[in-house]
Amino acid sequence: MVAAGIFSSRIVGFIRGAAVAHFLGAGAAADAWQAAFRIPNFLQNLFGEGALSASFIPVYSSLLGQGREKEARTVAGGVIALLGLLVASLVLLGMLATPWLMSVIAPGFEGERRELAIRLVRIVFPGTGLLVLSAWCLGVLNSHGRFYLAYASPVAWNIAIIVALVAAGSHRSGSDIAIFAAWGAVAGSALQLLVQLPAVLPLVRGMPLGLSLADSGIRTVLSRFGPAFVTRGVTQIGGYVDTIIASFLPLGMLASLGYAQLLSYLPISLFGIAVSAAELPAMSRTAGDTGELSNDARSQLQARLARGLRQLAYFVVPSAVAFLALGHVLAGVLFQSGRFTARDSMIVWTILGGAAVGLLAATMGRLFSSAFYALRDTHTPLRYATIRVACNIAFGWFAALHLPRLLGLPPDWGGAGLTAAAGLAAWLEFALLRRGLAGRIGAVGVPVHFLVRLWLAALLSAAAGWAVLTWVPVSGPRPVGVLVLLTYGTIYLLVTRVLGVEEARTLAGRLRR
Repeated sequence: MVAAGIFSSRIVGFIRGAAVAHFLGAGAAADAWQAAFRIPNFLQNLFGEGALSASFIPVYSSLLGQGREKEARTVAGGVIALLGLLVASLVLLGMLATPWLMSVIAPGFEGERRELAIRLVRIVFPGTGLLVLSAWCLGVLNSHGRFYLAYASPVAWNIAIIVALVAAGSHRSGSDIAIFAAWGAVAGSALQLLVQLPAVLPLVRGMPLGLSLADSGIRTVLSRFGPAFVTRGVTQIGGYVDTIIASFLPLGMLASLGYAQLLSYLPISLFGIAVSAAELPAMSRTAGDTGELSNDARSQLQARLARGLRQLAYFVVPSAVAFLALGHVLAGVLFQSGRFTARDSMIVWTILGGAAVGLLAATMGRLFSSAFYALRDTHTPLRYATIRVACNIAFGWFAALHLPRLLGLPPDWGGAGLTAAAGLAAWLEFALLRRGLAGRIGAVGVPVHFLVRLWLAALLSAAAGWAVLTWVPVSGPRPVGVLVLLTYGTIYLLVTRVLGVEEARTLAGRLRR
């Protein structure tokens, strides 16, 4: 259900991305749009997928599992009161400090591009506050086992932006269109919160609104909120550093990086977040209040992690191969129209190729981090995330700004160096998380023979996709792309089924039903 909700929002998100590409292309206005929306993405990920997931959901889920519903409602009321205070402060401070923030986010911006980005940030900041509050709704719904709505609610946000872009029309300047879209994002933020409230409010009826430090559950949430907040903040810093570095690359590269990330985050969110979000409440109940494990609980956690890792690998391996072999096809299907050209698709392909390096590590690392959160340990993921971000900064700066010149490549290849460097850092973090978790519950991983079958199937599927691309007489980026991708997915499913992969059998059965 998590995957279904994310898939719904991502499909509409791709339509939104295609609309942005059509109306803004990959020029100065698109650069300003991508830079401006780093801030709401940062805050939503910081609160929604980070601090709340690590601190609120384990405590709230554990209380519900023990039948202590009154105490659970007290915790929910305390958390929403804290978030309300933080949101009001952040919105006010952010709107006042926008010029300084833009100097940090995109120091390479100058002139009209910088002024437009500042204006866009000031418009979207109030909407960002509403998105943070919607993250609390997500935590409540997940803890009660109601996954779909929480992850499908961003559909409203995306639709509002699409409507604003269409209302602006292509006859306006890029700057005017971007401003229209920013106001649409604010309206969408309100809609995203409102669509969840009818489902959330009955679950927390009678919830006291106040931050009572006398309550042990609230104290536990607060004690874990800080480290989790910093952990997610450190992770998000990596994304900001990418924006800073990309602002020094050729014009349009920041926009191209944003389009590529829209694609590369699909498997991370659709599979990494889906599996991790679904497993976190269940693992939290298994671990109990203290995180101290019995032998039976340890075995249950190992089994859940092993199953989750196999699920992730089955879907993420072909995603990585598709990025490497068919990235231009993906970009063409989604974005190539209007001001977005075939050359822009090729640039996005190079960036996707770099992103493929760490795709598997990034998705599996999320599941391992969720296991630590279920064990009430927010400090270990913080240490490892800090190491990853430090390496990402060092590798990324060199790979984006210096390596292409040393290899005799055009500066446009800096985007690929940036994402490849992030991938190497993700593998380092994954190795540290896996080793740290093995010391708590025992070694958990994906069998080598299983991975070999997946990579073989994905490579054969890519060869079939290229055969279609080369020999089938179909023209136009979208018709060709749809045909190639359908071939790729079908061959992968058939080959893995023939090779005896259990996940393929399960998926085929669901598709038949």
